[in-house]
Amino acid sequence: MACLLEAPLRISVLSEVTATSRHYVDRLFDPDPQKVLQGVIDMKNAVIGNNKQKANLIVLGAVPRLLYLLGQSSSSPELRTECAVVLGSLAMGTENNIKSLVDCHIIPALLQGLLCPDLIFIEGCLRCLRTVFISPVTPVQLLYTDPTVIPHLMSLLSRSQKTQEYITQIFSHCCKTPEHQTVLFNHGAIQNIAPLLISPSYKVRMQALKCFSVLAYENTQVSMTLVNVLVDGELLSQVFVRMMQRDQPIEMQLTAAKCLTYMCRAGAIRTDDSCIVLKTLPCLVRMCSKEHLLEERVEGAETLAYLMEPDVELQRIASTTDHLVAMLADYFKYPSSVSAITDIKRLDHDLKHAHELRQAAFKLYASLGSNDEDIRKKITETENMMDRIVSGLSESSIKVRLAAVRCLHSLSRSVQQLRTSFHDHAVWKPLMKLLQNAPDEVLVMASSTLCNLLLEFSPSKEPILESGVIELLCSLTQSDSPALRVNGIWALMNMAFQADQKVKVEIVRGLGTEQLFRLLSDPDTNVLMKTLGLLRNLLSTRPHIDQIMSSHGKQIMQAVTLILEAEHSIEVKEQTLCILANIADGNTAKELIMTNDDMLQKIKYYMGHSNVKLQLAATFCISNLIWNEDDVQAVVNSDCAHKGSQERQDKLREMGFVDILHKLTQASDPNLCDRAKTAMQQYLA
Repeated sequence: MACLLEAPLRISVLSEVTATSRHYVDRLFDPDPQKVLQGVIDMKNAVIGNNKQKANLIVLGAVPRLLYLLGQSSSSPELRTECAVVLGSLAMGTENNIKSLVDCHIIPALLQGLLCPDLIFIEGCLRCLRTVFISPVTPVQLLYTDPTVIPHLMSLLSRSQKTQEYITQIFSHCCKTPEHQTVLFNHGAIQNIAPLLISPSYKVRMQALKCFSVLAYENTQVSMTLVNVLVDGELLSQVFVRMMQRDQPIEMQLTAAKCLTYMCRAGAIRTDDSCIVLKTLPCLVRMCSKEHLLEERVEGAETLAYLMEPDVELQRIASTTDHLVAMLADYFKYPSSVSAITDIKRLDHDLKHAHELRQAAFKLYASLGSNDEDIRKKITETENMMDRIVSGLSESSIKVRLAAVRCLHSLSRSVQQLRTSFHDHAVWKPLMKLLQNAPDEVLVMASSTLCNLLLEFSPSKEPILESGVIELLCSLTQSDSPALRVNGIWALMNMAFQADQKVKVEIVRGLGTEQLFRLLSDPDTNVLMKTLGLLRNLLSTRPHIDQIMSSHGKQIMQAVTLILEAEHSIEVKEQTLCILANIADGNTAKELIMTNDDMLQKIKYYMGHSNVKLQLAATFCISNLIWNEDDVQAVVNSDCAHKGSQERQDKLREMGFVDILHKLTQASDPNLCDRAKTAMQQYLA
């Protein structure tokens, strides 16, 4: 019975609350404009810091009436401004409040309000727009729907410090795509915002700086323009350098460092420029120290990782700056039981966000160790580092798992680490577990790492093979993602290298001939190249060549023909000719080439090709075909073996191969010349 009583009780409480709120809404409809104004002011005072009151007023329909009053030119400027203030206050509530405001078309109404000449009202509209747009639930595209909005906002920048602060904040929050960057760039964002970097107002300088960071991110056009901009006679890059000085607020130092980082990554500033090596990099390393707030350490580490990702010299400099590698180990111990955080709210926040520190540390370690062997060694020797990575692979946060596997991938490029740390900590086990059920972005990185663990010299290769990985890799080759198809086939290629026959048979059976030949016609060149590499590794050592060609020879020869006839790159055709050379090295398999005159004509064509790589590969095919030793018959009867090679040599002579070989002995390329001479010696043997 108690359950039945609950609903009426709730309704009576709610009706009491809404009755109080309704009084505020009713006053908005009073015929006396002064009473309406007073009603709006009272409403403003009632909603400050009161989310329940805000929600009630939205439910009771206050928003459409406020928007109506705001949009009426007959309303007094004071009333219109107060309406904008109340709407801004409602927007500072919950995300549901924002959704309701957006659904009521608050954005077009406020943008329309910006056409009014009254500055105080304009500032009220902009403040409200700023609050709405900085919410993650607001579709930023709404700023770009009307093409007249951006140029009008640019024209309002000069009106006051408040318009400058709000407009630049709107821009920095609504610039999410390359298209947005282009729109802002084309409407003069750089020349309009650059002077604001020396505004007397800190808030304006800061928002202008944030604007430049989002405009420059991965944008060569913007970055190349920024590098030549002068602000009050000083180069913009030097303005950014000044903003990174230690006496500036941390937020400003970090954002200026981001601007220079993005300009550098976009190619506008050289990686060895002093403003990067001596200013930006040390500033970002400084941000990683434990005296900074959690979010500052996260942003500092992630920006530093991005800055040096492609540059080995920056990685080396960073690794020796302020003991960075050891400093990052603290990211995994935070907040500790002896943490100096006395603010309970801050401690609660940091406990909820500590995973972001681990994610940032993994990202930075991945970037640091992506090229240099000594740095990788330094990372793996940092206290409990491999254990931390292994733990990271099974964290609940998908972002931490991705960063941990990225770090593992970076370290897996080291032969030494594959043989030591990776083997000692059996990292293949959590990696295999991660591959069972993960989103594509994690799968791509995890399967890339697995490719390295399957290299011939990796001690992890055997246990991975025994864990039944072939089925998993074969399923990756059927993915819609080209990156996953590449990694699946790449791992199989590494697995097949110098493998025994049992493994090779398992791979062919697991893939199935249909899928193997589907991959040979894959539109992605990387997939095709790795599939050819797999085929080349499968067709190595004579017994394996003969066995695979006896069961799949017809389809393989067909695929080789199609690739050699199609429009493919030199690299693809070279790899295909190398497969033919392997087939030609088989004892019985070579007959599939010798009895195929069309294929022999193709080999002849490539021996005369203008590209030396293709000539070499084709000559290698012929060299194997005319070889007169080690034929399978030689075991039984040397005369028969000689007869087999003699017949092949005679046929090839009749087809004009000897003349081509003779010509190639005069080739300018020494490798081609030697290969042709070796083949010619077979005729004389």
